[in-house]
Amino acid sequence: MHTAWPFFTPEAFGIYFPPVLIWAFVALAPYLLLRWGLARAGFYRFVWHRPLFDAALYIILFGMFVLLLPSLLEVLR
Repeated sequence: MHTAWPFFTPEAFGIYFPPVLIWAFVALAPYLLLRWGLARAGFYRFVWHRPLFDAALYIILFGMFVLLLPSLLEVLR
């Protein structure tokens, strides 16, 4: 049976990592770039609670990756 990449369980030195950990690291790069861009643009002047906004931004990006990655891989096949 063929396993899709998003549900592949990577292994390193006998330690298995859940796919959600890999997705979390994939979502980290665009989150850091977006956070840097928002700070450079001065967007955070309009944000009341920056850590709360940053956490929500990361959760939204992470959710997008989890929901869109399987369909994106189907398109690329």
